[in-house]
Amino acid sequence: MKRWAGRRSHLKWLLPGMNVKRWLALLVVGVLFIALGAAELPAVLGPSAWGFYQLYVRPAFVHPTLWMALLLIAGASLLVAAVLHLNRSLLSAFRRGNQDEVVEVIYRHRQRRRGPKVVAIGGGHGLNTLLRGLKEYTDHITAIVTVADDGGSSGRLRREFGILPPGDFRNCIAALSEAEGLLNQLFQYRFAGNTDLDGHSFGNLYLSAMTAITGSFEAALEESSRILAVRGRVIPSTLAQVTLCAEVRRPVADGQGSSRSGVWCQVRGESAITAAGGEVQRVYLEPDTVPAYPQAIRAILEADLIVAGPGSLYTSVLPNLLVPDLARAIAVARAVKVYVCNVATQAGETDGYDVSAHVRALRNHLGANLFPIVLANSTFLPDQPPGANADWVRLPPARSVDYELVTRDLVDRQHPWRHDPDKLARALMEFVQA
Repeated sequence: MKRWAGRRSHLKWLLPGMNVKRWLALLVVGVLFIALGAAELPAVLGPSAWGFYQLYVRPAFVHPTLWMALLLIAGASLLVAAVLHLNRSLLSAFRRGNQDEVVEVIYRHRQRRRGPKVVAIGGGHGLNTLLRGLKEYTDHITAIVTVADDGGSSGRLRREFGILPPGDFRNCIAALSEAEGLLNQLFQYRFAGNTDLDGHSFGNLYLSAMTAITGSFEAALEESSRILAVRGRVIPSTLAQVTLCAEVRRPVADGQGSSRSGVWCQVRGESAITAAGGEVQRVYLEPDTVPAYPQAIRAILEADLIVAGPGSLYTSVLPNLLVPDLARAIAVARAVKVYVCNVATQAGETDGYDVSAHVRALRNHLGANLFPIVLANSTFLPDQPPGANADWVRLPPARSVDYELVTRDLVDRQHPWRHDPDKLARALMEFVQA
């Protein structure tokens, strides 16, 4: 069975788009020319030499036509075998360990080159999960990443060097890289100890250094993508330094331990919103009229599929969509537009939300239905809750839905609070392959 599977794999050389059949045809033509040249041998050798060949080389009991066919088949077989083995010998120097056969690598590469143009909008772990799945289906990926992060290592570098927060960009580059496994470990490595590097990740420092070398953050992203063999592009939603703010309603407990309606407060900074311990009513950017990054606009207008989410609704997805030009570009784009709802609720942001609550939040902030299709998880594991401070994002009653709701099994069995990258990508590809 294994040998037969290997033979079937070799037949992929003949599939459309492999850029091989034309050279095989050229090989056949070459063999034919050799045969035609051989047919002129009698005239070249002369009667005596040709008679010697007929008498002592060609078997007398074999018909001349059959003998010619046998020679042609044997010659062509030897030629093809020589080319294939030479090709394998040369390419073996570039193959490492248990890597797939060259035909498999080329086949997947050709398939991805013909894949749809996908724009993924968001940030955080949700966007990374989406990108890891999408890169197996297409090379035409543009990740538009939030620039509102102000916590941890990213926040420190942002304040000290005046660059855009590199954390989410670092994660996206690692997710889209050909060498994702090792690169992800390297980029996520955090320095520890009582030093100035304490808490910084290597990837953040790398992008900061590249920014200084190339002269701009966007150039650093472009060069890093080239060096690290990234499939697609990772770009910011805007180059402006923005602050994400929120209006939060905090519950107020009375002396009896019950809570009244709560008090309203304003929170500044992305990292402070989830820590505020209240119900997010609205988020907005300061300043609120920042220009979108031009390459992001272009990618949206040329896309076949635009995906918002998964990820933190208020601190990863909406900060991108609140850039006015970006939202307007999505509104006029001809692409299929899908919002991917989270598998689980997020403490401090979407406690108690179902799918429709996510949609209402998007509409309330954007004033339009930018994403008419909503993809949501339909599998809720009773023996694997999504987390101590989280619950499943439940499906709404069918009669209350005024948008196109598509449900699939999207949950990651190992991490039930997250999407499975392959399941999510396969579900999204259905929208552009139908």
